[in-house]
Amino acid sequence: MKAVQIHRFGGPEELKYEEAADPVLNPDDVLIKVYATSVNPIDWKVRKGQKKDPAAATFPMILGWDVSGVIERIGDQVTSFQPGDEVFSRPDPSRPGTYAELVAVRASEVASKPATIGHELAASVPLTGLTAWQGIFDHGELKAGQKILIHGAAGGVGTLAVQLAKWKGAYVIGTASAKNIPFLKDLGADEVIDYKTEDFSEKLMDLDLVFDTIGGEVQAKSIKVLKPQGILVSTVGIKDPEALKAKGIKGVAYMARSYGDQLRELANLVDAGAIKPVVSKMLPLKEAEEAHRISEEGHTRGKIVLLVYPSRTLEEIEEFLINFPTFF
Repeated sequence: MKAVQIHRFGGPEELKYEEAADPVLNPDDVLIKVYATSVNPIDWKVRKGQKKDPAAATFPMILGWDVSGVIERIGDQVTSFQPGDEVFSRPDPSRPGTYAELVAVRASEVASKPATIGHELAASVPLTGLTAWQGIFDHGELKAGQKILIHGAAGGVGTLAVQLAKWKGAYVIGTASAKNIPFLKDLGADEVIDYKTEDFSEKLMDLDLVFDTIGGEVQAKSIKVLKPQGILVSTVGIKDPEALKAKGIKGVAYMARSYGDQLRELANLVDAGAIKPVVSKMLPLKEAEEAHRISEEGHTRGKIVLLVYPSRTLEEIEEFLINFPTFF
């Protein structure tokens, strides 16, 4: 099969589009023909060696932890899916990734893809959707009527977190650049604070939940705006647990897990129109190097999708993105 692999840690130029070994199918796996995958910050952090022990790395390595596609084969123990099923997943990150024509995934990590969107958009949902869901619901315990602050609200995780929190009935505040304020209000945010010109810690107080995807000084200031017994949930680690303890705030750092039942919930919400994928760019798989360069700049609205077996031509996709530049 064709895949994008790295043979050592380094810059985007280490991503090589080439022949690779076909996946090994375990008894509890399904083999998915990959129609589309997408780029997440974890992809280029692993590529740079920031998230994997260099001494323990096995090369060549296939990156990518989002997939939407069609099941080609099933393992002997699989009863929940059949060849031909259209599915999406965030596979186990310890296994070969999804920048490839084929990927083997445990059936428990797979769900039927949303019926109302194509693979190109469905591929943008799994990792960011699970991260947002688990952050604000499982760890953040968000309830209707509560107030939540979402940092990095225009990013891949943030755009889905805004929509999920609004669906839950929360009062949603986001931080983003000025150009993204109208966009985030279209997604359902009640307030958006321009992080470049405004200090959120001087404007907000008594919040129930802060969802932090930034860390550093932003996280430190977030303690000030939470009420006692509030919750700080972070995708980038807790820097000062003692400061949280002093104010009576719960702090949670986590990494998303792959749960098929939560993917089914996300698919149902997409099909109901409650949440919508946000995609800013689509590129062929062979242009993964360019996709990483764009992602690393840190200003992407929503997600960048990599097309493996697209259902539309690139010209049709370009027209699609031009006509629907905000969300779909």
